[in-house]
Amino acid sequence: MTALQEQGRLAKAASYILSTAGTAKKNAALEAIAEVLTNRRDEWLAANAEDVAAAREAGLRPALLDRLALTEERISGIVDGVRQVIALPDPIGRVDRMETRPNGLIIGRRRVPLGVVAIIFEARPNVTVDAAALCLKSGNACILRGGKEAIRSNRKAAELMRSALEQAGLPADCVSLVRDTSRETASELMHLDEYVDVLIPRGGAGLIRAVAREAGVPVIRTGEGVCHVYIDSEADLDMGAEILCNAKCSRPSVCNAAECLLVQEDIAEAFFQKALPLLDKYRVELRCDEKALRVLGDRGVPAEESDWDAEYGDYILAVRTVRDLEEAIAFINAHGTGHSEAIVTTNYFKAQRFLDAVDAAAVYVNASTRFTDGGEFGLGAEIGISTQKMHARGPMGLEELTSYKYVIYGGGQVR
Repeated sequence: MTALQEQGRLAKAASYILSTAGTAKKNAALEAIAEVLTNRRDEWLAANAEDVAAAREAGLRPALLDRLALTEERISGIVDGVRQVIALPDPIGRVDRMETRPNGLIIGRRRVPLGVVAIIFEARPNVTVDAAALCLKSGNACILRGGKEAIRSNRKAAELMRSALEQAGLPADCVSLVRDTSRETASELMHLDEYVDVLIPRGGAGLIRAVAREAGVPVIRTGEGVCHVYIDSEADLDMGAEILCNAKCSRPSVCNAAECLLVQEDIAEAFFQKALPLLDKYRVELRCDEKALRVLGDRGVPAEESDWDAEYGDYILAVRTVRDLEEAIAFINAHGTGHSEAIVTTNYFKAQRFLDAVDAAAVYVNASTRFTDGGEFGLGAEIGISTQKMHARGPMGLEELTSYKYVIYGGGQVR
């Protein structure tokens, strides 16, 4: 048995204990995690500082360094997130259907954990805690595999959480970290179907697509974020400029940031007069089609065909002009990743057409795509943003980390 197989075996054993632990015990474990992360945050910050220094020396882009870095404020936010999960209703054991059949059998459907959830993610140490907290509250053991850039941060976070679990009377193996960040180990985890019930990749499009292609266990695809903002001919242009700036610039490295601007060609010049002063503050590079270049001149650069499908994660924006709403919808459905799409318009009927026709997990009218987030949607922390249409779509909170079983009460019936 390999080291990872043993880790899977221990996680599976822990999952059976956790699945019946009850809400009070799970909440006590989460509170212990919140306390240890607060009381020993200096250890976590020190480990993260080593990661950031190594990443900076390796030439990691500023936007990715921002994703990697922890601060006192960010740790406080992570701890607050854990406590928000404590306050959320526990979905486990909830019966959402119960009926009596003509033969007298009483058949119900009860919420249960998925079992063992494996999560492969990139250089975001906050995911280590966010994912563990949601898995614990929903009764799932988790195996976490982060990127090499955050390995010191992740090891320390896992160490602290495992100590808190033992303090609360639960197996430490309810949360475990794959300490080896090699591709070979990641590949082995993707095929650990004897122990892993579902695999969730979190990161860029390349990671997610690679995992979906290779994995031998069920995969929930999350986070592929080629998001669009469409400025309609009947838009409030000041509002549109503010929405675009927020969607692109407030945190460009995250999956709900806008990557492509679509603007109706008749109002392009008027819109750019409003939007450019805001984008210029962040030195946003604009990669434009021919019509947009004629308006922007040397403020833009010519777009390549690949720009229409790019998830930059940086201060770069693809810009394309369209004839009308229908062309915008067709372009989004052809090039979007099913994450978050927005229209800015004062026309009610155009807004409804956009909501109906755009194929995405979250579709906005006159609001920034940056709101696609479990906390903003009232779900608490999230495990990721699912871009699929199967078991879960959009922000994945506690309920999306559950399945169900049928429970049947009889009185001697036979068939």
